[in-house]
Amino acid sequence: MTILFIINDAPYGTEKAYNALRLAMSIQKEAPETVLAIFLMADAVGCALPNQATPQGYYNIERMLKAVLNKGGVVKCCGSCLEARGMASLNLAQGAEKSNMKELTELTLQADKVLVF
Repeated sequence: MTILFIINDAPYGTEKAYNALRLAMSIQKEAPETVLAIFLMADAVGCALPNQATPQGYYNIERMLKAVLNKGGVVKCCGSCLEARGMASLNLAQGAEKSNMKELTELTLQADKVLVF
């Protein structure tokens, strides 16, 4: 099974990115054979910025993305969204890749399920 997560909200301020990544990590644990892709759009592209520093005891979205990547997941970031936010020249967290609408279309068409947060 192939699952695509599309995340639209900023990494902090709401818990949508956090909850999407919690579910993604749970799926990887319970069904490790699942092919999992995450596509970050709009303010969610901030999820892929490296060196996020959160207070002790708070969730860290970068660490959660790395956990998904370490179990074979794919993380893509909308290039237009990065550019619109002045982030196109910034480095992304290790393993996250700049992408585009064409690739999102391909991921969507290949997916058995698409979850939008």
